[in-house]
Amino acid sequence: MGALIKKEIHAAVSQQEEGQYLTFLIGGEMFAISILGIKEIIEYGNLTTVPMMPDFIRGVINLRGAVVPVVDMSARFGRTASEVTRRSCIVIIEVEADDEKQDVGVVVDSVSEVLEIPAAEIEPAPSFGARIRADFISGMGKVNGKFVIILNADRVLSVDEMAMLSGASSTEIAQAELV
Repeated sequence: MGALIKKEIHAAVSQQEEGQYLTFLIGGEMFAISILGIKEIIEYGNLTTVPMMPDFIRGVINLRGAVVPVVDMSARFGRTASEVTRRSCIVIIEVEADDEKQDVGVVVDSVSEVLEIPAAEIEPAPSFGARIRADFISGMGKVNGKFVIILNADRVLSVDEMAMLSGASSTEIAQAELV
């Protein structure tokens, strides 16, 4: 992951431009997420595993004193867990739950680039055929003749839903390993 991508994200977020998306690979498929919710991209590492969490929660990291849960997107989509390589990284995304903002880390195979996708080039999410839950998809962006799956970060990374699946409260997931 290069400094150029970090600069593009910072510039785009500071201008609050809509229609810009960070693209990344998971299991060989291209996905995108609006850059407005992305805080930063960091190297994969220093995860602390937390017992009794669902398989898609890799663990937690300490990000400048804050405990941030890290989700394996491949496992979250019901696939096998991502294999960590030298290009794997964690995208820190701010999601909203119960009118509170929570940072969640997302493991991706590699980050590609920041793309501008005009609204006219975004199709509605398909009701069938995608290999992930339809409510995780906010749309299908057309880029260079191919589709990019645009994810709905608040649905994919719903702290409340992840807590329900683990049997823990959302506060417990967010507070895990603070002790």
